[in-house]
Amino acid sequence: MSTIYVRTLKRAEHTVFCVADGQKTYYDVQFDRYIPFSSGQQVKRSIVDAISNALNEVPSPTTFLFDVTKQKELKEGEVYGTCDPSYADQLFGGWMKAAKGGKDRTLKRRSPLSISAMRALHPLLAGVSRENISFDRSDRPNNEVIVRNADGEIMTEEEISAFLEGKDRSLSRKWIPNNSRATGLFVFDIAIDLRRLFCVSTSQLEPEITEETIVKLRENGWIDTKNAFGECLLAPLALREKWAKALAYAIVNWKITSNQSRTFSLMDTLAIAISDNANLIGGSIRAKLSEENSEKAQPIIEEDMKNVDTFISLQAGGFIQTKGEKIDALEKAEQKLIDLMMAFDYGNQL
Repeated sequence: MSTIYVRTLKRAEHTVFCVADGQKTYYDVQFDRYIPFSSGQQVKRSIVDAISNALNEVPSPTTFLFDVTKQKELKEGEVYGTCDPSYADQLFGGWMKAAKGGKDRTLKRRSPLSISAMRALHPLLAGVSRENISFDRSDRPNNEVIVRNADGEIMTEEEISAFLEGKDRSLSRKWIPNNSRATGLFVFDIAIDLRRLFCVSTSQLEPEITEETIVKLRENGWIDTKNAFGECLLAPLALREKWAKALAYAIVNWKITSNQSRTFSLMDTLAIAISDNANLIGGSIRAKLSEENSEKAQPIIEEDMKNVDTFISLQAGGFIQTKGEKIDALEKAEQKLIDLMMAFDYGNQL
């Protein structure tokens, strides 16, 4: 086994977790509905942030480059990370550094974590509601109100009063119409490539890291070995144990952490399925159309599927008919992931 597949079922309640004119949605052709989702990139960022939190480490720094043009204007340049696997968020998140001008070699590491979008378990089991809200501070006497005229000049209080005559309008309240909120059962999948999880290629034909970084890693105890992709450096055992625990914790416990998230929801995990078979993992947590009413779908968790380990939390029983809820289900899922990651023979892959 060189790949671990994980499917996670979460519940979101009246929340916003990916923004594009309100909650981001896609259109489902078969069921003629708009379905809320969170992009795989946002899920990945949240997981990587959770890894840093679990390790109690500051994430790796990011370099932002800008260019000043001859017209004295600021132009966007490149953005890249450290390209240093000593940082767990870099090792698991991957990187791409293509310097301007072509003088420096392009560095590229594909993340060992392939992460899907978080989407509805079934189009009939998630949806979007809309509401009108207001930002109201009309009860505060110390508000400052500034009104600009058509020329951009600030109007006096007398001019504002004259302008408002005959208009039913408050200047201490903002009306925000048509806000969308997501609710339902959501699922996402992760494939963990164990061959590259703790290994970094040392090839300089398609480099992942610089020669200077290779020297530094060797000095820090990284081990020369080989995998299916060629010569590589393997993180020392102590780091593998530490990072495997953090990764397992992050996969089970992550929450949306980007600044796009508002209207807080616990987004609690209802069930996790783990397997080395991608086809089985797809059927372990699924939904089925109701035989009596084609406008309804029933969520299903296969509790005893061969070659799949399924972990069901207590709150799942409130939404899905199950018998195997456990108070320590998520802790057991974490430990299962740790055991699988640590059982792989990283130093003798060939």
